Amino acid sequence: MKKRLLQLFGVALTLSAASPAHASFLEGEALDSLAETISWIVIVVSPLIGITIFWVLHVMPEKIAEDKGHPQAKAIQVLCLLSLFFGGLLWPLAWLWAYTKPVLYQMAYGTDKVDHHGNNVAPEEKPAEASLEEQVQALREQLAEMNGKIAAQPVVEGPVVEGKDA
Repeated sequence: MKKRLLQLFGVALTLSAASPAHASFLEGEALDSLAETISWIVIVVSPLIGITIFWVLHVMPEKIAEDKGHPQAKAIQVLCLLSLFFGGLLWPLAWLWAYTKPVLYQMAYGTDKVDHHGNNVAPEEKPAEASLEEQVQALREQLAEMNGKIAAQPVVEGPVVEGKDA
């Protein structure tokens, strides 16, 4: 009981010694102008910054595909635009597509790069193939070399039995 009374006395003493609270260091007209400035920032500037960041992030895969010379950059651009209208759901697909290497395109056209600025990108040069006559001549030389090796081997007549002394 004594302990309880002592606690109540301590709480009452603490409450009576407290000074009045002030919410701001500003008062009157200065407080109103600060509140109005903050409200304009929250209502106008923050959404503009958010929309700009959202737009820049959704255009990034298109720019990456264009910089890398991706042959399907126009399709990636369309996917980025669709992603803007669908709230960003398609954006990860556009991002992954921009970083992929189009293997079938390379097989079909000989290159996996396209210059989107009007300059033609030549396919990777393959070593010049030898003409048909040169290929036939090379094969004849190989055949003659093989025949020479066969002729140089000793000829063994009769059955060869291993493990027995003759």
